[in-house]
Amino acid sequence: MNIKTAIITGVNGQDGAYLSKLLLSKGYRVIGVIRRKQANLEKLRYLKVLDKITIEIANLLHKKAIDVLLEKYKPQEFYNLAAQSSVYESFISPKATFEFNTLSVFNILDAVKQFDKNIRIYQASSSEMFGKVNALPITENSILHPVSPYAISKASAHYTCVFFRESYQMHVSSGILFNHESYLRDTTFFVKKVITSCIKISKGELDILEVGNISIKRDFGFAPKYVEAMHLMLQKSTPSDYLICSGKSVSLKEIIDYVFDKIGVDKAKYKSNSELFRPSEIIDIYGDNSKAKNTLNWDYNYSFFDILDMLINEELENRQNESASKKLP
Repeated sequence: MNIKTAIITGVNGQDGAYLSKLLLSKGYRVIGVIRRKQANLEKLRYLKVLDKITIEIANLLHKKAIDVLLEKYKPQEFYNLAAQSSVYESFISPKATFEFNTLSVFNILDAVKQFDKNIRIYQASSSEMFGKVNALPITENSILHPVSPYAISKASAHYTCVFFRESYQMHVSSGILFNHESYLRDTTFFVKKVITSCIKISKGELDILEVGNISIKRDFGFAPKYVEAMHLMLQKSTPSDYLICSGKSVSLKEIIDYVFDKIGVDKAKYKSNSELFRPSEIIDIYGDNSKAKNTLNWDYNYSFFDILDMLINEELENRQNESASKKLP
């Protein structure tokens, strides 16, 4: 039996870690790419996959580094998850965000085109590309109107993939993912920040949680299920683009209120701070996942409040385990 080899860039992120675990369970050889030697690999260690994958260091802004990876490992699949993925950070460093999120994608596509056009490529696109939407739900054919430097960079990378697919008959599929959460989310992301802050308040370690505009609504999902769709895309004979979402939106205020009630913290312990508002904002956005469900046979039926229960329980359990381990002699 031939063992498939997959390269995953951004392997040390939430999605990279869960995708590594999924591919390993299917018998793949997984090559994980990080940008620098000092990269945090704790997510991979948490899922117990770090010692089962091969880690390579490569700067995707240099095409030669990608050429070396392709020649060394000759992959059948290439998952590009690497990006400057913080919308907030993109307003602070718009040029760096645009440069990395676009040039890295161009380099990957160009390198694969020259080395072996049969390699199947997955590109991590984003629902942020749609921005100021004119109709809901979002579909794969909705008009793009990005409202952040991050979204602009992702839209540019997305159409670069479309160009290579159509011009050079390459197998390039883009997953247009909406917000997707897990225990492995960084604390800079909203849901993780709310849960960890609420727990700290309950323990007397934090006085109050400050948040930005919580009247906005987003389509939230569960990361371990979303990476399943990534893999399914590259198993199809014909490449395409797919919305990966729950199909429903929930307000940030609903999420905060649910978490505070679940943990048992007075809702007076959080407040909205206008200084944390973004210069431009999407008021409500949710997608139509019927193409992914029908074409990929992707199974997704989670309520986000069920996901919140899982995330809260995992957070509390790990905090308890860490506390217990510190007490051991």
